[in-house]
Amino acid sequence: MLVDILIVLLVLMLVGSLPTWSYSRNWGYYGTGGIGTVLLVVVLLMLFNVF
Repeated sequence: MLVDILIVLLVLMLVGSLPTWSYSRNWGYYGTGGIGTVLLVVVLLMLFNVF
């Protein structure tokens, strides 16, 4: 249950940090790349049944 909420929050953060939004245009791909990396790690941990 907690992992599902974590994934939903990470996906929302990933969409919110896309460089198409006006407030995140100066970030480049650093915001999206960082949150995407965290999302990838969580998904990999779920696949290997760590949670």
